[in-house]
Amino acid sequence: MKEIGVNGKRWLKGFHVTFACLWVGGGLTLTLMQLAMHATIGGELYGIDRSMKFIDDFIIIPGALGSLLTELLYSLFTNWGFFKHNWITVKWVINIGGIIFGTFWLGYWMNGMPPISETYGLGALSNPIYDHYKHMNTFWGSVQVTTLVFALFVSVFKPWSLRKAN
Repeated sequence: MKEIGVNGKRWLKGFHVTFACLWVGGGLTLTLMQLAMHATIGGELYGIDRSMKFIDDFIIIPGALGSLLTELLYSLFTNWGFFKHNWITVKWVINIGGIIFGTFWLGYWMNGMPPISETYGLGALSNPIYDHYKHMNTFWGSVQVTTLVFALFVSVFKPWSLRKAN
């Protein structure tokens, strides 16, 4: 593959960092909202849930997909490659794993909360399904954010050397 020039790499890095910030910042925001925001009336609970779904749909998902796309472009058009360095392999696993887990579990739980709080108001807090979704999102969302922050530091420090040739 032909490599992109210095300016192309700078643009790519800028977009990659921007998308990573969206994904991590959105995830951290959702975690903090679930831990710190406490509704006093049913409409507030529904508003919090809809706000969290908005952040997921319009900040986290584009950030995750943008990170994946820019990571793909990095691998194709720079000397980093796909699996040339162990730290890149770790980032691929975190990125793809995070998108899969976010899509099929975190997203499922997130999308399930607003309909329940809209229907039951504050009564949703005593609904076992809502409670399960909330607790799973809070715990696993925190794990996801921690993993993403780890990936950011892996990008900065590039801690593992080249893969050994066989």
